[in-house]
Amino acid sequence: MSTIETNRDRIVEQAVLGEVVPATRRKDQHWRVGADGRPAALPGSGAITYNVRIGDSALDWEADHVEPGASVRAEKENANTALNLLACVGNTATVVSGDAKGARGAVTGKHGGIEHVLVDFARDDLERLAIGDKVQVRARGLGLRLLGASDVHVMNTDPDLLEAMGLSLEGGRVRVPVTHRVPAAIMGSGIGHADVFTGDYDIQLFDPAVVEKHGLRSLRLGDVVAVLDADHTYGRIYKGGAVSVGVVVHSRCTQAGHGPGLTTLLTSAEGLILPQECAGANIAEYLEIGTARGREAATDEAT
Repeated sequence: MSTIETNRDRIVEQAVLGEVVPATRRKDQHWRVGADGRPAALPGSGAITYNVRIGDSALDWEADHVEPGASVRAEKENANTALNLLACVGNTATVVSGDAKGARGAVTGKHGGIEHVLVDFARDDLERLAIGDKVQVRARGLGLRLLGASDVHVMNTDPDLLEAMGLSLEGGRVRVPVTHRVPAAIMGSGIGHADVFTGDYDIQLFDPAVVEKHGLRSLRLGDVVAVLDADHTYGRIYKGGAVSVGVVVHSRCTQAGHGPGLTTLLTSAEGLILPQECAGANIAEYLEIGTARGREAATDEAT
């Protein structure tokens, strides 16, 4: 096995700006009817979510599409399109207004449909953060390529995160640590989009036998997972033998066709990604955010 070089020295870095958005719900959507036909009123997307963090379970919440940490978007449509296109998982995000000014966090994913960029902050910073506060992202990663593995495409990934993921080249394939392998047959909302530089698509969890077979009860926010027989090169499609890799960005959902969402990080139409099971393959560990924040300091205090 050998390490993989990238073109990171040629990646452009730009500032893009959004603001922390409130939770929103149309007045005719108090109830959401689940795939089992039962209506439920639950917390959803947007807002500052204080107690759901990267590294936590993606399933064990009374919630529907809940986004961990702070949900950010730009007020103007074109600016929000740029924010969602340019921001990449692992980018540094800095609060530039309000009581939390100066607080630094990390981009953890993108949520399609509502077009939010999701940002993890430390607990104390979340407490000082307010709806409407401005958040500036140091966007870098668009255009990132693996040198020597041109058939494996990188998307939505900060160069430092890519290095932290521990990729290696083995027999012409890229070995990628993942927590789970997910069959393309259960992927739902978000499939068919023309590109995957923004947004996500969802893992359906409505078949208990499939959930059990693939160990999906243990899915966590921030998990890096492989989707088998899925090609994301020019949009999300089913393709036998292809492999795509994404990060879990929001919680499970009750609605048919929905579930924990994935933002794409890597894809290979020719199946040149070799998923390697690794329980620790989570961006909380790679970026020292979410449930991994302060762990080292807490350990030092205990000793």
